[in-house]
Amino acid sequence: MFGIYLKRELSRRKKAALVIAMGLALGIALVITVNSVSAGMNQAQDKVLKSLYGLGTDMTVTKAQSAPKAGTSGGPSFKFGATSSSSSSQSSDRVNTQGGQVLASSLVTKVAAQKGVSSAVGSLTLNVTKVDGSFTQGKAKSTTTSGSSSGSQQGGPGGGGGTSSTGAPQVQGGGANFNVNSYSVAGIDVTNQTLGPLSTSKITSGKTFTASQTNAKVAVVSASYAKSKKYKVGSTFKISSTKFTVIGIATPNSSESTIDVYLPLKQAQTLGDSKNKVTTIYVKATDSKQISAVKSTIQKNISGTTVTTSADLASTVSGSLSTASNLATSVGKWLSIAVLVAAFLVAALLTSSAVSRRVREFGTLKALGWPSRKVTRQVVGESMVNGLIGGGLGIALGLAAAYTVTAISPKLTAQLGSTGGGGQGGPGGGQGGPGQQATQNTLEIALNAPVSLTTIALAVGLAVTGGLIAGAMGGWRASRMRPADALRSVS
Repeated sequence: MFGIYLKRELSRRKKAALVIAMGLALGIALVITVNSVSAGMNQAQDKVLKSLYGLGTDMTVTKAQSAPKAGTSGGPSFKFGATSSSSSSQSSDRVNTQGGQVLASSLVTKVAAQKGVSSAVGSLTLNVTKVDGSFTQGKAKSTTTSGSSSGSQQGGPGGGGGTSSTGAPQVQGGGANFNVNSYSVAGIDVTNQTLGPLSTSKITSGKTFTASQTNAKVAVVSASYAKSKKYKVGSTFKISSTKFTVIGIATPNSSESTIDVYLPLKQAQTLGDSKNKVTTIYVKATDSKQISAVKSTIQKNISGTTVTTSADLASTVSGSLSTASNLATSVGKWLSIAVLVAAFLVAALLTSSAVSRRVREFGTLKALGWPSRKVTRQVVGESMVNGLIGGGLGIALGLAAAYTVTAISPKLTAQLGSTGGGGQGGPGGGQGGPGQQATQNTLEIALNAPVSLTTIALAVGLAVTGGLIAGAMGGWRASRMRPADALRSVS
């Protein structure tokens, strides 16, 4: 009886049911859209942070760069010996650590032993400035000047005279022609490559390091650097007279890497004259929810270090990605809540209004013996069906909106500011090498709007909640009607 009556009443009041369902559908669709866009923003920010940290890295431990001593520039210097040959080729590499003061390698073990730390690895970042070219020796040449006069004023009687003089020797020709090339090198722990700079890249040609190559003269180079230098697997190059063989080409997963060459950690320490030293310790926590507690533990037990978490890095991300993320998180969610509340109220008011127009119907049913609870159940049942219809329409509209955003894939930019003291380069220098100002990296991220099962479940819950709210108000009003009300409504 309940189902038959329910079907008949919904068929008779199609327009009213559709209006209630559409109101709920719009609110639910907005909630799905905002949640999916927010999830896309979080994924985009994760890509940005992974490009800085490395997959699986929760925090880094560094030491701020100290100010250079008075009277020292801290910049690179190059010395070339003089030769007697007319043309001489010269080449010199200057290797500096970058990214802050060096830390003892023993600190990696100490950090790994802290409570809440799953694993830790050390990395040494270097900046190599290579100057090569040739001198051409100039040649000293003398110039001769001559003059003449007539009459007896300058010469003897009856004759003329002339003079000539030799000037000071002058160097002519010669000079120097030198090229300056600066690039970054990262020494990594080849026994654990899941953390550190190389973990954000994929080997697209050749192979990566093996655990036995802890001190091998091999290198992995970034795809962009290999292209600029025309390197391929098997190519060789020198750093400070040490020859390295390229065994792999690495392509970044999410952004352009700031590292050009990857070497085994021991080789990088030898090049940088930093035996048993690292510049950065990459840390993975056992529980991602306890990162703040792990940070406090490391800072407390290992003094003089700077611990940077993903939350700290997120505060340095600016640009359209940050703006859109703030809008989706704050304005978007509050807007969806406001629209949803309005949809619930409209559904409740429309249901209550529809009940007031059915005075004769409900009064007659009570006169026939229907108890108040049965009348209330009937109204709530109709409202629940309206809510489920609205939920289905809302899910369809929300999925369509999310699919549209993903199909369009609007581009967002993210600017990454420097988080450490002293920049990424050497003293007084930025990432591009000593003497340069610290610069910002600008990344371009495509926005997606993924819809999770949790979001769908939330939409169904909202649909049921909206139906219950509308049915409760309408049912309460219907339960208060008396059979006498039906008689008074008869004209």
